[in-house]
Amino acid sequence: MKALGRHILVEYYDCNPQVLNNQQAIEQHMVNAAIATGSTVVNSSFHHFSPQGVSGVVVIAESHLAIHTWPEYNYAAVDLFTCGDTVNPWEAYEYLREKLEAKRGDTQEIARGLLKLPQGVELHHKPPVAVSLNDY
Repeated sequence: MKALGRHILVEYYDCNPQVLNNQQAIEQHMVNAAIATGSTVVNSSFHHFSPQGVSGVVVIAESHLAIHTWPEYNYAAVDLFTCGDTVNPWEAYEYLREKLEAKRGDTQEIARGLLKLPQGVELHHKPPVAVSLNDY
């Protein structure tokens, strides 16, 4: 079996609350984390909540990076989902850990899109033509 992507679920603890509550900084850090992996950034959307907290997503050609912050708890939840073999989501993890000034990060990596392909069929992460496994 082969996987379409890697999804790292991240819990960052004891982060800098000023960083976690700064929408502009969070968006820039997330975009830079995507760039650090070698991903192709497509778009980003971020929102600052009242009285505090930021949520947002960076859409990349290889999938997405998403974040939700709780400055009042010095905590951030992050999803790093990348497809293909050309990008390494762990580079985004390390970059964000430094920028959020997290003293601790807990992670869980999940293989996404585990496919059992017929003999001789290769896995393409972004096929040029839509392929249905039902065709095999």
